Formats: sequence, C-alpha cells, structure tokens
Amino acid sequence: MDLTKTSRFISLVLRHKPWAADVRLDEHGWADVDELIQGVGKKYPLDRQMLEEIVRTDNKQRYSFNEDKTKIRANQGHSIDVDVELPIVTPPDILYHGTGEKYAEAIEREGLVPKSRLYVHLSGDVKTAENVGRRHGRPVIFCVSSGDMHRKGLVFYRSVNGVWLTKRVEPQFLTRY
Repeated sequence: MDLTKTSRFISLVLRHKPWAADVRLDEHGWADVDELIQGVGKKYPLDRQMLEEIVRTDNKQRYSFNEDKTKIRANQGHSIDVDVELPIVTPPDILYHGTGEKYAEAIEREGLVPKSRLYVHLSGDVKTAENVGRRHGRPVIFCVSSGDMHRKGLVFYRSVNGVWLTKRVEPQFLTRY
C-alpha cells in the first residue's frame, strides 16, 4: 500500500495546519495519536499500524512518537509556533545548504532566512544538501561557516533526525560549494 499521500498530509497537519485534520498540538508540537488517526482518516485511510509504518519508514525521519506512542510530532520544519525542545548544540565548522539554482542569487544577496518556517535548515554533508537542492531544480550548494557563526554567539540546534537549524544565516557566512 502506498502511504505517500497520507504521509504528506500528516506532515502538513503536524508542521503547518493541525486544523486541517481537527487536531490540536500542544506547545511542544505533540498531537494525540488517536486524534490524528481519526482526523487524517476523514481524508485518507489510516490506522495505528499504518501510522507506525509511516514513522518507521520515512526516509527523512520527519516524525517521532513519545515513549508510550500515545503522542506524535514532526521533528522540525514547522511554520506554526511550537517548541520541539531542540537541544542547543555546537555545530561543526562547516554545514551545507542545498537550494535550487533560481534561488542562489537572492541567497547570496540576503542570506538564508526561514521564510514561513521557524528556522533555516542546514545539512551536515554535501550529499544531503545536494538532495535537498535537487527538489528545487538544478541544485546549488552553499557552505555555511557555522563555526564562525557560533563563535559570534549565534545559536544552532540539531533535530532528532540530524537536521541542523538556526534562525538565520547572513550572507558573509555563505560561499558556494
């Protein structure tokens, strides 16, 4: 069974529009699993086994359950104001950001801004950044001088699935790969 559309809808609900499935998120982004199954089930078939399969097989590891699997949340990528309790982490000296060629000049001019999201997403390796960039057309990879940013007092987080997050990256900290 192809669960792709269901997974995309769950991502929309848990990251951007909980009301689309009549779901409430708490301040940390957690939704009640039964409430999510019922709400998503109005649009796509979903039961607990299918939800666990989506979480287990998601190649981007977008979701996490709490310990007893009664709650679920998206790991990052929210446009709604939630605190997913990300730990502050010292980043490596260089991180990467993949984008489409059509956005490269604006990024060089303005830096990386979260737009509708809460954070800018960065990758720990070139291959991941390239895969991200490919989703937006011909990929362009930027090296982010994250070590320099950190030494200047800027804060970095790392989500459960390994995505690096920060509020903004000014142009002086970016170079094309």
